[in-house]
Amino acid sequence: MQTWHIGLTGGIGSGKSTVAELFQQHGAFLIDADAISRATTAAGGAAITPIRETFGERFIQPDGALDRNAMRELVFAQPDAKRQLEAIVHPLVLQQIRASAAQAVQQGARMVLYDIPLLAESAHWRKRLQQVIVVDCDTDTQIARVMRRNQLTREAVEGIIASQATRQQRHAIADAVVQNGATTTLESLRAQVEALARHFHLIIGCKGNAA
Repeated sequence: MQTWHIGLTGGIGSGKSTVAELFQQHGAFLIDADAISRATTAAGGAAITPIRETFGERFIQPDGALDRNAMRELVFAQPDAKRQLEAIVHPLVLQQIRASAAQAVQQGARMVLYDIPLLAESAHWRKRLQQVIVVDCDTDTQIARVMRRNQLTREAVEGIIASQATRQQRHAIADAVVQNGATTTLESLRAQVEALARHFHLIIGCKGNAA
């Protein structure tokens, strides 16, 4: 049985994680790129030693994990630091994603769903996924959700949104859009995912190859 490789993306606060969970209920094998990335920079993670060697001990917490706040300040101030960090973390994440995808195929998964927050910013992934699902909502809803969830100021959330792809850029790569605005109910969200699950099971078309 053919395994389809589908990308899932959306801006911060769009509700992408909820959509991913709903797809899992239909049997999708979920690969969470953010979770894999966090694991590489947790205590004992594969990225910790090269981060320490590249940036210094002050970016490692006493428990051995990456000091995310210190690193966030650095990469905002120094674009080169962001590129250095990505050069360390991204290959490790990609290696784990490929291993997880191979495991899913071996297990006979009908669909591998790649949850990739920055998919619209990555030419690498768009060439390797067969279709892309975008979870969309208006910017005001994003801001309200993230302020409430993460206890951040409006200014901080607006800065995060500005650093990501625009809604228009995500729509440009979308094969399907799941609407999850302020007035979207869980029932409506579930119905949209169910419709897409049926579509992918029956008539999905091949656009590319897996990672």
